[in-house]
Amino acid sequence: MIEIADLREWREHDVVDADGKKIGTLESVYVDTATDEPSFATVTVGVLGRRRLVFVPLDGTVAGPGYLKVAFPRSLVKDAPSIGTDDVLPAEDEPAVFAHYQLAYATGAGGERRLARR
Repeated sequence: MIEIADLREWREHDVVDADGKKIGTLESVYVDTATDEPSFATVTVGVLGRRRLVFVPLDGTVAGPGYLKVAFPRSLVKDAPSIGTDDVLPAEDEPAVFAHYQLAYATGAGGERRLARR
């Protein structure tokens, strides 16, 4: 896995799928609150005036020259739950992000949210 400090340096670089198709650009990294490890990224997609941020898991992500390659197809990522470019992910929307990628979701022992933006 790529270290969190390294991921921050990739901000605004291209994010591509396994076939090398561009999905968008890396906007931010979300860590798992239980482990403080990178878990999801937001990727800026859309056209000027209609941009949004979609969520993609970072498991299996590989860094290349000027891009990050994620392990999910472009079509799946572009259909993922999204937020506006100036918005934050509401805690109640977190389960939908995990469900989109068929990942298990559980809050912390005290009911705290699972993802935190870094």
